[in-house]
Amino acid sequence: MQTISFKLEVFEGPMDLLLNLISKHKLNIYDIEISSLLEQYLAYLDQCREQDLELAGEFLEMAARLIYIKTASLLPRPEDAQKEKQALQGALIEYALCKQAAQALAQRFVGGQIFTRPPMQVEVSPAYARTHLPCVLLETWNTMGQKRFAPQENARERLQRVVTRPVVSVMSKVVYVMRKVYHDEHVYFGALYADVRERSARVALFLAVLELTKHGRIGISEDSTYLYRRTDYVKHSAKG
Repeated sequence: MQTISFKLEVFEGPMDLLLNLISKHKLNIYDIEISSLLEQYLAYLDQCREQDLELAGEFLEMAARLIYIKTASLLPRPEDAQKEKQALQGALIEYALCKQAAQALAQRFVGGQIFTRPPMQVEVSPAYARTHLPCVLLETWNTMGQKRFAPQENARERLQRVVTRPVVSVMSKVVYVMRKVYHDEHVYFGALYADVRERSARVALFLAVLELTKHGRIGISEDSTYLYRRTDYVKHSAKG
């Protein structure tokens, strides 16, 4: 004969099970009949054992508590049982209110929904509308790495100073680098740029190092701290 099996409802804890039993069997939560509640509770535990389900300690603890209340109520002085019963009823009422509040909050939860709206056309003026003091503008200009100038210097003088600034050629720095590596086996970048002050000269020196490296005349160390003359380039040129 085939055994009839059924799936038991899973409860979060003993309080959840008690509320379900009270609702299912229409018991009064404000005046619980412990005998009926204990009978239904133990019946559920027996079904769990038949289904080979593991029972948590809190379910067994609640069963012992119900048995104690029922046993104490049969004694000549049932005051202890009445106190335990009232404490249990208060805990059940509080748990029921928490479940109702959780259901209400779950219905209001919209975290999983995505709200979008069409993009708004915002008019942006290209003109800079803010105003600043001259001293603030001067400080900003100086922090940008530009050369300091006197506030009384007019635009013509500044333009003339920029135009008359000497321009250094890349070829002159190529000769400068080759002389360095010819006399010294290793030339560190710090020493290479030590005597170069003007911006145009530093840029020309940087481009000269790139050109010499590109054509194989010099090499750069793996840690990028110094450069050296390529001897294999000299041998290859001699064969050619």
